Amino acid sequence: MNKVGFISLGCPKNLVDSEVMMGQLKQKGYQITADADEADTVVVNTCGFIGSAKKESIEAILEAARLKTDGRAKRLIVAGCLVERYRDELKAVMPEVDAFIGTSQINDILSVCDPKTNTRSLPVIPLGNQSATYLYDESTPRILATPSHYAFIKIAEGCDRPCAFCFIPQMRGHFRSRRFGSIVAEAHQLAEEGVKELILVAQDSSRYGEDLGKQDALAHLLRQLAQTDDIEWVRVMYTYPTHISDAFLDVLADEPKAVKYLDIPLQHASQNVLRLMKRGGNRASLERLIERVRHRVPNIAVRTTFITGFPGETEEDFQELRAFVKNVEFDRVGVFTYSDEDGTPAFELPNKIDPKIASHRRDQLMKEQAKISRRKNKGRIGEIVRVIFEGESNESELLWQGRMETQAPDIDGCVLINDAPANFIPQLGQLVSVLITGAHQYDLIARIL
Repeated sequence: MNKVGFISLGCPKNLVDSEVMMGQLKQKGYQITADADEADTVVVNTCGFIGSAKKESIEAILEAARLKTDGRAKRLIVAGCLVERYRDELKAVMPEVDAFIGTSQINDILSVCDPKTNTRSLPVIPLGNQSATYLYDESTPRILATPSHYAFIKIAEGCDRPCAFCFIPQMRGHFRSRRFGSIVAEAHQLAEEGVKELILVAQDSSRYGEDLGKQDALAHLLRQLAQTDDIEWVRVMYTYPTHISDAFLDVLADEPKAVKYLDIPLQHASQNVLRLMKRGGNRASLERLIERVRHRVPNIAVRTTFITGFPGETEEDFQELRAFVKNVEFDRVGVFTYSDEDGTPAFELPNKIDPKIASHRRDQLMKEQAKISRRKNKGRIGEIVRVIFEGESNESELLWQGRMETQAPDIDGCVLINDAPANFIPQLGQLVSVLITGAHQYDLIARIL
């Protein structure tokens, strides 16, 4: 039996694509292995978003090529965003790769993994702004690569935003939503498989349903999914600041299973930089937005990301961003230095910032956030909270870990569990009550009650 090994890089949206490709292959009789060394065919699903992600993808392809040269692998397939972005260049410099498939060619995974297929003759479909149509649905086979208690559901694909730093519209095509009923049906299937937490993802989740002519579609979808039997939590990632409706916030406030958590990448707070980024808004408008969010949804955790070193960012702009972070006191913050990406509008901008200055600004911003996070965490000592139990800690085999509803997997901190009743029988995905007994910068310490 032909064994296929997957290396999936980048964001959760890309992971869903890998899960769908694995599902299709398994349905056709292929054996999926987590160990690429054992594979007859290796598939590398790449990311092409920023410089560091591209570097990681290239290194993974080269490592997989060595498996083909030195190991048992007979075939190497490269998929994903890097293919969309550099398909001709990759074909020219990587003859060891047997096939390249783009983000709208997920269904071609069966033919490119078939030993009878002459893969080098397969075309890569050009991805014009409106040409991409691919969407998976509830009938698409899928193998979850996440821990068994949570799963991502991709509710839309592509993006129409004009953000100057971003190449995603060219890699993923125009924005298109999945059908409401398809998402609800998939949620029920995942619940039957034992999933406890649904995480809704898209390039722009807050626009879900707009292209279908539906108003407040994300709010309606979230409310419906929150009624799913055996699902404990439903989380939304990747929202956009201009599309946070009161109807959506009301669902977060009203529905116990809709977690009180808002992931809203703001990128900056200076009007000058936001204008250059083609995002609009200013510090005052963003502060009003966060105030409205917190007023309508008490105890909500707000997560955001920022970019430092964007072309034209002055020291005054950065200090405004720094003051904004200190004033708003976000619960979770990620900061990235600007990556100068060929083919984006920002690539053509003047007044590029020295990468050392960009890195220094990122470090300063993260220091501000670390102080905020530590103070907020210390304030939780003595609280009793519910966490989703996740088993052995990544930190130490002597600890367990869990997550509060205000912590998303992989990107946020966690609750480290160092004590439990003698009769406690751990069960992955179980909701348990814990007492917070200690606090770190990003993680909390607790014991199970």
